[in-house]
Amino acid sequence: MFKAAVVGAGTMGGQIAQTIAAAGIPVVLKDVQDELVQAGLEEARNVTQGQIGKLVERGKLTEEQGSAQVDEVVARIHGTTTYEGFGDVDFVIEAVPERMEIKQAVFTELDAATPGHAILASNTSSLSITEIGEATNRPDKVVGFHYFYPASIMPLIEIVEGDDTAPETVGAAVNFAQTIKKQPITCGEVPGFVVNRILNSGISEIWRAQEEQGLSLKAIDEAIAAAQVAPMGPFFLTDLLGLDTVLHVAEHLSESYGETFYVHRGLQQLVADGKLGAKSGGEGFFSDGEQTIPGDAEPDAEELVALFTGRALIEACLLVEEGVCSVRDIDLGMMAGAGLDPRRGLLPPFWKADVEGLDSVLERIEGLQEKHGDRFAAPVLLRRLVAQGRLGMQSGQGFYPYPQPDEGEQAETVKLETRGEVAVAWLANAPMNAVSPDVIRDLKTVWERVKTADGVGAMVIASSVPVVFSAGADIKAFTRMDEGGGEELIHTAHALLRDFGQDRVATIAAVNAIAFGGGCEVAMACDVRIAAEAAVFGQPEIKLGIIPGFGGTQRLPRLVGPNKALEMNLIGDAILAGEALESGLANRVVPDHELFETALMWGRKLAAQAPVAIEKIKQVSAAGDLDQGIEAEKQGFATAFRTADAKEGISAFLGKRTPRWSGK
Repeated sequence: MFKAAVVGAGTMGGQIAQTIAAAGIPVVLKDVQDELVQAGLEEARNVTQGQIGKLVERGKLTEEQGSAQVDEVVARIHGTTTYEGFGDVDFVIEAVPERMEIKQAVFTELDAATPGHAILASNTSSLSITEIGEATNRPDKVVGFHYFYPASIMPLIEIVEGDDTAPETVGAAVNFAQTIKKQPITCGEVPGFVVNRILNSGISEIWRAQEEQGLSLKAIDEAIAAAQVAPMGPFFLTDLLGLDTVLHVAEHLSESYGETFYVHRGLQQLVADGKLGAKSGGEGFFSDGEQTIPGDAEPDAEELVALFTGRALIEACLLVEEGVCSVRDIDLGMMAGAGLDPRRGLLPPFWKADVEGLDSVLERIEGLQEKHGDRFAAPVLLRRLVAQGRLGMQSGQGFYPYPQPDEGEQAETVKLETRGEVAVAWLANAPMNAVSPDVIRDLKTVWERVKTADGVGAMVIASSVPVVFSAGADIKAFTRMDEGGGEELIHTAHALLRDFGQDRVATIAAVNAIAFGGGCEVAMACDVRIAAEAAVFGQPEIKLGIIPGFGGTQRLPRLVGPNKALEMNLIGDAILAGEALESGLANRVVPDHELFETALMWGRKLAAQAPVAIEKIKQVSAAGDLDQGIEAEKQGFATAFRTADAKEGISAFLGKRTPRWSGK
């Protein structure tokens, strides 16, 4: 069984251990003193009681069931003051104080106490992963694994790649984060990583304006919240997070990047006086609802919002230009780590810019540069997109592509857009583009239209959802089908995907993000797969007690080789874009914002080739026993789908619990 460990049993460490135990994984929680260990265990119990108590309140569990579940989760956490029990761990998360000498000492000890395959991760919010890794003999297995506070609630984990971190380590960290029900993003090693750097770039402008103009804190918070650019005002947020924590990050960023990141002088004084916000009894920027530092002038709300959002977008663009993080992961990080929830009208920076129009955003930033100087210099990335006419949602392309379906009747879950000789089939089954019976039906409808359209020689399959290509089959929809309907659907889907690989119309999958299960199989059925840097591929059916059902056992070996395919299908873990390219699953990997343009370019190139030659090349390439293999897969899928393990796996998936296999 997989086993994890957490070193450092403070509030954060206790909550981190709880997130692992709640996912059904045994975890060792270590600190230097037993009272600290007990405090960490108590924190884990309190968090678990809070989570399960809500289920009891809603009537989903009885009091007895709830109490038993709390005990079950906490029992998976073993407290200790020694490294006994670390000899068989697979993944360790260090959560000790933010001082390099302490972290390096811990990692030296971990290097000696854990098996060679174990991944050693740090929860640091600011320190160098490379330097931490230098304290070990396995820097390739050292990675950042940055939780956001409170760890039990916040879904985001920033997975930080040091100079020596191996791609396999990053991939394993991504899979571990997904296993414990967290949202991972990957990034390079820079001060502030992603979310803190972007968030602080905007907040520092608010701080600067407040002190220079003597503005009212309450009025600032109200203006920012009312404009829906953040879930709450920056001063109230700082009081919640802890002024010392916020100051530590702010000073680190200012030391790293200079005066572009302004540090609030009043914040420094409050911390020096021990007034840390909620963690010190409530007094921080506010005390009993009244501000504690000077300032009563009314702010220009429009100007404040422009400063905040302008600097945040600039910093986000710089992270992309520096190769630190991808467009999609940045937006996802701001959604999961900074509370920018589109369902509440709060959009992350790139998505928000696309909605507003990149030309308008650029004009506003240029105005800010004239007024405030070069910290508002427009980034090259933004200028380039505007120069190309990629103005966002209004033009159909910005940082993300947006469907502009053809006029006339359209299918519901797949939209058809024709761009000259290239057709685009937009997967539009929000929120996760699950491959449902309706999607198969609609994709078949679109495909038939494309094949009979004059002058169309290629079809791109793209996602209309910025953060996912397709998360896989719609399990609920499949469980509602009778045996005859299910069999017919399987035959229809296989015939459709087989035709993708045999017809004279070339097919290109533009994989922008998650392509799991059926989504991965749709991509594999295409002639070419162009992957964004944020793309993630996987065949996780084994975790449901079933096998791939849309060609995954047959096409995957032809693309990546039998050994890698067997590994992916047996383990079910995801692989990142770089590994997909190296293994042959992806033909190209490109920056997120260039994915759709690149796919269209491939479409135009393939559409210009001789149609009959394309058809024959496709039909004879990798010729052999694919049809026989698919027939075997159909039988295998049907057999597996009818097992008790499949029922248990699907039930556990729908119930968001760990399955219990019976082998029947």
